[in-house]
Amino acid sequence: MVPVGNWCAGVTYERSRDARLDEAQTDARDVYALVYDADRPELFLKDAAMRRTVGPDGQIRTRSDSGWMVPEPELGLVLGEGGEPVAVTIGNDVSSRDIEGENPLYIPQAKIFAGACAIGPALAVPDDWALPFPIRLRIADADGAELFAGETFTSRMKRTPHELAGWLVRDNPVPPGTVLLTGTGLVPPDDYTLESGHTVEIEIDGIGVLRNTVA
Repeated sequence: MVPVGNWCAGVTYERSRDARLDEAQTDARDVYALVYDADRPELFLKDAAMRRTVGPDGQIRTRSDSGWMVPEPELGLVLGEGGEPVAVTIGNDVSSRDIEGENPLYIPQAKIFAGACAIGPALAVPDDWALPFPIRLRIADADGAELFAGETFTSRMKRTPHELAGWLVRDNPVPPGTVLLTGTGLVPPDDYTLESGHTVEIEIDGIGVLRNTVA
């Protein structure tokens, strides 16, 4: 199955909620706490026709009008007929923290641009969907020196992957092969930003390693 487009869920981890609150520059920061506690999740279309998405070893990009760019390592759900998850993969929801922090209504500009997403390296069908996935992130500079490394688990998500998929397809027809990225629980330090030549590696057991460089 070839991915035909991808969506994202946001503020699904407590760590992500806290990061959004920290970066917010207006009183609208409360929306992040509200959506984290609400039944309805945040969902947004990342790439309708894979025009902004690259695969393994492809080059991700940063926005020219942003000074604070980060990778967001995420478990991706591959949806089949009827919107049920049929496989998993790895995704990188590259994002501008300063643009989103300036105003939550700027989230399409913070999230949707050339090279803003990476997906791969493979699809896997879990033996047990209830088991958590460990997600590891490593960022290195152009010389290979480690800039950040961290690990989280999908068990720390506020909502289950199947719950997120159910919300996505509610009154919203999406084609088979759609990928839903389920949010990030790994956030680099506030003084870090993606730069040209950096390498981002995201590893999930059973799927592999998604490796991309910054153009």
